[in-house]
Amino acid sequence: MCGIAGFYTTERLPAPTEVLRRMSDTIAHRGPDAQGQWFDPAHGVALAHRRLAIVDLTEEGRQPMRSASGRYTITFNGEIYNFLRIRADLHGLGHQFRGHSDTEVMLAAFEEWGLEPSLQRFIGMFAFALWDSAKSELTLARDRLGKKPLYYSLTGGALVFGSELKALRAFPGFDDNIDRQALTLLLRHSYVPAPRTIYAGVSKLQPACFARFAVRRHSVVRLEHRCFWNAAEVQAAASANAGSIQPGDVTNELGELLKDAVRLRLIADVPLGAFLSGGIDSSLVVALMQALSSRPVRTFTIGFNEDEYNEAHHAKAVARHLGTDHTEMYLTPQETLAVIPKLPLLYDEPFADSSQIPTALVCAMARQHVTVALSGDGGDEAFGGYSRYAQARDIWRRMSRVPSWLLRTMSQSIPHVPMTFWECMATLCGPVGRGKLRADGFAYRVARRADRLGCATPQQLYRHLMSYWVAPLKVVVDGQEPSTLLAAAAQKNDLDQFTDQMMLLDTLMYLPDDILVKVDRASMAVALEVRAPLLDHRVLEFAWRLPLALKLQDGRGKLVLRRLLSRYVPEELFERPKAGFAVPICRWLRGPLRDWAESLLDEQRLKSEGYLNPMPIRSVWQSLLTARSEWGYGADLLWSVLMFQAWLERLRYDEEPKACDSPHPRRVLSRAAGATILMCRE
Repeated sequence: MCGIAGFYTTERLPAPTEVLRRMSDTIAHRGPDAQGQWFDPAHGVALAHRRLAIVDLTEEGRQPMRSASGRYTITFNGEIYNFLRIRADLHGLGHQFRGHSDTEVMLAAFEEWGLEPSLQRFIGMFAFALWDSAKSELTLARDRLGKKPLYYSLTGGALVFGSELKALRAFPGFDDNIDRQALTLLLRHSYVPAPRTIYAGVSKLQPACFARFAVRRHSVVRLEHRCFWNAAEVQAAASANAGSIQPGDVTNELGELLKDAVRLRLIADVPLGAFLSGGIDSSLVVALMQALSSRPVRTFTIGFNEDEYNEAHHAKAVARHLGTDHTEMYLTPQETLAVIPKLPLLYDEPFADSSQIPTALVCAMARQHVTVALSGDGGDEAFGGYSRYAQARDIWRRMSRVPSWLLRTMSQSIPHVPMTFWECMATLCGPVGRGKLRADGFAYRVARRADRLGCATPQQLYRHLMSYWVAPLKVVVDGQEPSTLLAAAAQKNDLDQFTDQMMLLDTLMYLPDDILVKVDRASMAVALEVRAPLLDHRVLEFAWRLPLALKLQDGRGKLVLRRLLSRYVPEELFERPKAGFAVPICRWLRGPLRDWAESLLDEQRLKSEGYLNPMPIRSVWQSLLTARSEWGYGADLLWSVLMFQAWLERLRYDEEPKACDSPHPRRVLSRAAGATILMCRE
């Protein structure tokens, strides 16, 4: 697990190795154990590597690494979990190895089978840049599920790439124009979906894809962009053969497959443990780890003093039953809130999943004891774990009973009714409903669900359920909302395949661009490698072969995972409603974070910056502040705005220490015609 960066350019840089070093230094947190650089001046190719040593801690595992023949040079971030099996195959074909790293095995595989056949063989998480000296081509590639990040920019005749945007910003002449289309997507989803980034000229390489670059007519151009694994096609083919699996064999077959996935992820030359929340996914991963281990597994969880957000006691009960070496830490509000100012630097582009806060904290705690941690990520998307899958079908069935013209009329009329009316209605009806209606909560739900009534297909409904700001164009100044996989799917009308479509869309968007971004940045900020056995692509393909009834039934998801877990843990320890990894954002915004939020949401500030329309934002902010209960209104909407504003503030004062002769910190104000205009600040 590491960080990578580099460039490929036809331009002569004044000090190319110094540029490469600066790019590498920005991601030093991803690999504190060693650094390496490789530069080919004849072709203008430079590769940098920051190493977090996990397998083969010797000098033989250092990168960038050249293949035995000298044809290939690679800088690689991630792990190839089945490298020992591939190494045995290659050894049988006559290949010899200097060390025992997976990187060396990758290079031998490329020499033996070529790029794409090798990618098909790899089980792992990876992002890499591969220079082919025989073809004078540079290839960027990313793993099937997008567990490891890779950003790139192809502007001005140069290709620049890195594990984080920080590395690209260190390249001379980097264009930091903000993409307003990406900003609209951020407000809708709370993250920026691939291939876009917050910068107009930078892209994320999409999961399961590789791109080849070469010099043509004195500029670096992209020759090819192709997927080596198409999730939609694989899911469709697997679903077509769903009847081939016998229900009586499912639990046993899945158990063996998951045990192998866990076994492969236990290979490490450093201390290893696991996150344990007490939920189904993490408990199953830990149970399998313990079954494969001769000594107690190290497990970690964090707890909150607020009962409605605390799951630590559930994790402790599972750990006690399995006999793990368990560590828990209860966080004070001060410790939790102290993370928030660090988020813009940590996540590098605006990112607004509030569970980023506890994720960063549990990673920091685990890193004090281990270098590798296994997680339960992936179970919800593969096995129907999110409650919204059942809720979406239920909502659509109820909407289908109402004439479409009436739904449209209600959708158009409700937004014009004052919020105070709904608050009064809830207050009057509250006693009748045995206190279940809270005035501000009811008003919020009415406001949020009005647009839902106008959805013409179940797919449109799901897009609405997955949206925060449902009309982001009203918030972003001069914004346009580009199409995404979720938006394209909303044009379909297929209730029969609706649940499978929801899970696939989450696998293609929500998983790589939210969940995995959250975990990667939080873990790599403290140089912790996180491995997810449930995201083994073989497990995902197996799940797609299962009939829906074995995954989701009567509103309960992950049925087959529950059955498997019950072999290791009593059901009473894990059978409870899904809680998630939530934090009391609303309470914080109305309390200790109020001054911070007020500063970022100031009307004049929003106007002067010119990115966001103050009116809808201030309206939501006032509604949250004046709500009569702690539930509040709109904290989830405001968090995406606040994360953008905090990121923008960080960008405004970003330091570039060697950009001019003045010793004072400075920032780039603008770039025009290739010239950099700087302001030095005292």
